[in-house]
Amino acid sequence: MERLSDELLLESYRKANKLNLNPDFINLIEKEIKRRNLTDTSKINN
Repeated sequence: MERLSDELLLESYRKANKLNLNPDFINLIEKEIKRRNLTDTSKINN
C-alpha cells in the first residue's frame, strides 16, 4: 500500500466500503490512512 498515492488510497477506501468488501481489508486501508495522517474525514467521505 505504500506505493499508492494518497488520493488512490482514499478512493480505494471509499470503494471498499461501498462494495462491502472484507472488513479485514478495509481495516488494512484504514490503518494505512491513519499512518499517513490522512484522517481528515472530509477527505475520506468525499
